[in-house]
Amino acid sequence: MKQRLNQFILSITILSLGCVISLPVSAAEGTNTILGTKHDFTGLNQRTGVVAMSGLAFSDYGSSCVYCHIPPEQEDADSTPFGGIEGWNRFLPATEHSYDLYNSRTLDNKVKSPSPISLLCLSCHDGTMGVDMTVFRPNGWRSSEDAAMHLRINGDNNTMNCAKCHNGRVAHNIAIKHIGTDLTNDHPISMRYAGLSSKDLDFRQPDSPYGFDNGVKLYDERVECASCHNVHNPDIQVLLRDRADRLCETCHIK
Repeated sequence: MKQRLNQFILSITILSLGCVISLPVSAAEGTNTILGTKHDFTGLNQRTGVVAMSGLAFSDYGSSCVYCHIPPEQEDADSTPFGGIEGWNRFLPATEHSYDLYNSRTLDNKVKSPSPISLLCLSCHDGTMGVDMTVFRPNGWRSSEDAAMHLRINGDNNTMNCAKCHNGRVAHNIAIKHIGTDLTNDHPISMRYAGLSSKDLDFRQPDSPYGFDNGVKLYDERVECASCHNVHNPDIQVLLRDRADRLCETCHIK
């Protein structure tokens, strides 16, 4: 009897853990977690009910974090000797020095190429590599059993790209997620924030060296993709760190 009771308690514990691991969007609201967000690849199938995606479009590594972060069991591993972005589990894009960045005569602190923290985002969103092309896989992952197509976030209509289906007709359009390598019509990135000095009066001074109190961040005093976008937050549209009508005014005075 005691053995059966222990087995019952163990079963309930495992079931409870399963519920925690596969939190739906509503349960993840208010938490700064990747679970239930658009970047939660492992939970994506259960959240949307599209069970065919896992193992077909991309490899499901069983962990939502390893698509960007080095697996915890290999936390001391260095991805750079393998062509990775320093400190991250993604490869440097082959287009690392080939991005066309935003430019204007009034832009302060111009740069020639994105910083590593923004290359991390672009390594998926420029459409040149599969979303599951990580440097390290979790322990126990068997590449011999991998049958995924390793699709890319790319708007081209071929079997290597998500837009083969996500073209707005078969499924929702992927175009807004495909940034490409032409960033001339996107907000500038990787430049030192102009508001850190008193020379440019068009910018507000940050509340701390790390950014602003509303969540907008600076990375080594630079403006990056993640300055305005919180990839872990399931609560906010387009993953913005503040409401769209207030976001620009965080930095810009006019």
